[in-house]
Amino acid sequence: MIARLLRSLALLGVLWLSGAVPARAQTEDILPPAPAGYQPVVPELVSKDAEIESRWFTLHLGVVPILDYTWLTQDQASVDQVGVQEDDFDIRSARIMARGTFGRGYKVRYLLAFEYRGFDSSPNNDWNFTDITLTFPLGKAGDLSVGKIKEPFVYEMVGDAANLPQVERLMSPFFVSRNWGLRWSRPLAGERMTASAGVYNDWFTTDPTWEESGTTVAARLTGLPWMSESGRRFLHLGAAFRHDGADLDQVRLKGRPESNVTDNYVDTGNIPASAASNYGLEALWNEGPVSLLAEYDEAHVDALDGSAPQFRGWYVTGSWVLTGEHRPYDRKAGYARRVMPKGRWGAFELVGRYGLVDLVDRGIDGGYLKKWYAGVNWWPNRRFRVSAGYGRATLDKAGTTGHTNQYFTRVQWVY
Repeated sequence: MIARLLRSLALLGVLWLSGAVPARAQTEDILPPAPAGYQPVVPELVSKDAEIESRWFTLHLGVVPILDYTWLTQDQASVDQVGVQEDDFDIRSARIMARGTFGRGYKVRYLLAFEYRGFDSSPNNDWNFTDITLTFPLGKAGDLSVGKIKEPFVYEMVGDAANLPQVERLMSPFFVSRNWGLRWSRPLAGERMTASAGVYNDWFTTDPTWEESGTTVAARLTGLPWMSESGRRFLHLGAAFRHDGADLDQVRLKGRPESNVTDNYVDTGNIPASAASNYGLEALWNEGPVSLLAEYDEAHVDALDGSAPQFRGWYVTGSWVLTGEHRPYDRKAGYARRVMPKGRWGAFELVGRYGLVDLVDRGIDGGYLKKWYAGVNWWPNRRFRVSAGYGRATLDKAGTTGHTNQYFTRVQWVY
């Protein structure tokens, strides 16, 4: 078994570097079923060599390379606000995963994901473990996950980056990508609703002691008021809450303008505070190949000086799959997955998006950012995506208004 595991890892590495790897699964995602007539991109023997199946133990290996190039132009006011932003090639993500089960009868699921340049990566630490998770089935009571896992807050983050219509997230000031803790989740009402809640504290991986490190509590509830039998028509609604305990009595909200290569455009700096309470609302309407996604997030900071600043952000994203496919809805996770092409030449999707982040209140000038984006996604098959788009960011900060033009390209595989 060990020899086969090493051979499988080597095989995946060679396929990935050569660009031959398509996609199998992404972190906790379950790949939607293939359309009728779909042909695998790699031979079955190659795929099988990346798997181990036994009575007590199963293993599925995977890789997710996401490669970007971004061109940026700025006016002088933008340069004065955030400095010169350079054009850049970016390995947005290079994730290597191992997932499966162990045990006989009662099976515990595990997920290990090691990633280069993940969403929350430090500039001084490119490689890190994105997921270290054990999931214990609780029968009708749902699942309990333990380890480094996602918090159930903000639709943009609950869904994997490889699934989103746009190339990057805007609501990053209001969430973190992963955290250490416990998370319970369960489908409800015949899988027409989902509920999840978690408790998190990463004190043992950071400098603050237990007493100095804040505990985070997050919860999310979603529902489907209606859904057609075919799954092509549905309405998704959701609400979420996150209470973020302050580390070292400080709270800070910051974010980039839908980019992984720029500096932070909005940033409150460290606010002396005991905690921040975040609230989120989300809605997704899908009518065949057309969908409309909207989200609103708000943060109330318990500042130590009693000023209680409030910050907010929202966006609206429209998608139209020109070739007629739709985004399949995952009832267990409570979000829509990526397009599953049916035609010989794949699926083409147009995306339009507008949003803002407002981090200005009670004397704190973290910036008022408006961002719009228009792009196209080409899905040649269910495992591959090519994206191109243009975005314009307008930042009001320090008494000036700056503009940045962004030109995006992305290539991704998910295996």
